[in-house]
Formats: sequence, structure tokens, C-alpha cells
Amino acid sequence: MRPLSESPVTVTRVTVASGVFLANIPSPPQGVWEIGPIPLRAYALCIIAGIILAIWWGERRWIARGGTAGTVIDIAVFAVPFGLVGGRLYHVATDWHRYFGEGKHPLDALRIWDGGLGIWGAIALGAVGAWIGCRVKGVPLPAYADAIAPGIVVAQAIGRVGNYFNQELYGGPTDLPWGLELYRRLNENGAVDNLNGVAINSIPVDGSPVHPTFLYELIWNLGVAALVVWLDRKLRLGHGRAFAVYVAGYTVGRTWIELMRTDEATHLWGVRINVWVSGLVFLGAIAYFFLAKSKGAREDPELLRGKDVPPTDDPGDEAKPDADDDEKPDAEKSDDKPDDVDVDDDADVEDDEKKSEDEAAKSDVVAEKKADVSAKSDS
Repeated sequence: MRPLSESPVTVTRVTVASGVFLANIPSPPQGVWEIGPIPLRAYALCIIAGIILAIWWGERRWIARGGTAGTVIDIAVFAVPFGLVGGRLYHVATDWHRYFGEGKHPLDALRIWDGGLGIWGAIALGAVGAWIGCRVKGVPLPAYADAIAPGIVVAQAIGRVGNYFNQELYGGPTDLPWGLELYRRLNENGAVDNLNGVAINSIPVDGSPVHPTFLYELIWNLGVAALVVWLDRKLRLGHGRAFAVYVAGYTVGRTWIELMRTDEATHLWGVRINVWVSGLVFLGAIAYFFLAKSKGAREDPELLRGKDVPPTDDPGDEAKPDADDDEKPDAEKSDDKPDDVDVDDDADVEDDEKKSEDEAAKSDVVAEKKADVSAKSDS
């Protein structure tokens, strides 16, 4: 009897099944397109798209919590520039060997469009910008952070698509069906240039296919966003606790994904520095989540309106007639009155008639006195 492993039916089934899966995930041939003198970079477009989505979603959540429209956008004017600068500073500080030292070009540290944004620097300095914006608008920063939390982590997921176009943030070699195929890219001078070059004939790089760690983080981030929204609806989180859930959830994924990456990075005691930072930030986020619970329920919606709250009327103020009413002729004023006259109006009419009769009587008395005086003078 022929063994099962040698059965032609079994071999056929394995072959068909393997054809269902994509052998590898191909990398795009390039990440930059030249439109005249302007380079159109996929990484920059992804960052911009992520920012727009985060602001749009944050605005909807802010309004749903009782805030006024336009507040999230106004604060983002401060937070976004600060966040971009902070993200770049963190990247340059932790990967300084790429820009400083023999044969390096320090001015390349300013080339933010070539990629390289550290999320922790972006969050830290972005929070400073958001704090300034919240002070200007007169709203609490923790409430603002809760509103934009899921949008931020989805924006990070979109940013990972930019890493895909840049052929960066990948892991070690793998034979899994979803392994990422890396291609050798050459620039116009014929030199190997992973960011600005173009892949010709799809020549694979040694060691590929590799783990698409950018894809792992993208999927993880979407899951964190769903977790934040679910817990926020279930527990009605406030005072920055939804933001703490985002930070804690993101750091857990970032830790194990960071350990899979093989790109160059600064190490501390043999471990990538971002792993240490993720661990410390996770502990801080968990501590804040439980400590902030003592502050009670969500913030009062009136606090979210800040300086946009309309002024309340003073109880001592009395209603005053409009100046236009005083200037109206008597005829127009009478026309403004309703046709139906109530009991009070009838009483006013009777009072006016009595006053007219009294005045007429007084006039008769005065006339009689004048007549008597004239008669005496004649006599």
C-alpha cells in the first residue's frame, strides 16, 4: 500500500493550496515621484493623510462630548507643528550615528521628508503644543487628549504605509506567506538609494523576504484604536484615561514588534532604546489610568466649551424697550397692538375716561370763577 505522503491526490492538494497564498508581499518599486521640479513623496502624503483623519475624527468626538465645533482644529494648529519637530528631534537624538560622525552630513537631520519621526518625541512635544492651544481656547488638556486618542493611533497606522513605500522598518528573514520582498533601488547616479531610488527588474535584496514589521504595527494600531473606542463607550472615560489606554496599548505592541526589527538603531545594555522607552511609558500610562479614576466621571460639557461659552444674562438686568419703538408715531404704535383686548386693557380705558371727566369738571369751575371776577370788576 502506498504511503499517504506519496499519494498523488495529497500532492495535488498541497500544490493547489499553496497557490492560493501570495508567495511574498512585493515592495513598491519607488517611494518618490517627480512632478516637474517637485518630488511627491509617499511617506509625506501618508503623514498628511493621517493628520487630517486624526483631526476630523477628534473633532467629531469632541463635539459628541459637548465641545464646540472648530476647537480641535484650532488646537491642532499648535499641536501638529510641535509634534513634527518633536518627532524629528527624538529620531535624530536616538539615531544620531546616521547624521553625525566621519563621512556624515549633519544637515540631513533637517530632511524630514526622507522619513524618520520618533513617536515619543512627537507625543511629548505635541502635548506641549496642545497644552498651549488648550490654554488659548480655555479647555482642559486631558479632555482634548481623550477626544483625539483613537485618531492619533490610526494616523500612526497610516504612517506605516509610508514606511512600506520607503522599504524601512522591517524584520529578519522569513519563509512565511506574507514575507516582504525587498528590491534593490538605484538613484539617477546609479548608486543604491533605498529612499529616493527606483527598483529596476525587481532585483531582490539579500536576505529577503523579511518580516513586514510595519504591517504588524499597522494592524496592531487599528486594534488599539478599536479598544480605545470600546472602553470609552463602556466606561465613559474622562480626564485623559482614554488617552492612557491608547498609550498603554500601543506600547505593548511596539515592544514586541521593535524586538523583531533588524534596521539600525541605538542600543542600551544590548536592547534597542525604543524597547526601554516603550516599557517605561507603558508603566506611566497604566499608573495614570488608575490614578485619574479618582477624579470622577467625564468632564462637564460646559468645561469643553471654554471661552466659546456664550455670556449669561445678569439676573438684575431688566428688559428695556428698543429705541426704535420710542421713535414710532402713535399711529404705528397703535397698529402694533393686538386686536384682542384683555380685561386689563378695558380697565385702562375706563381710567382714561374718568380722568377726562375730572379735567372737564375742573375746567368748568375755573370758568365760573373767572366769570364772577369779571362781574365784580364791572360793578
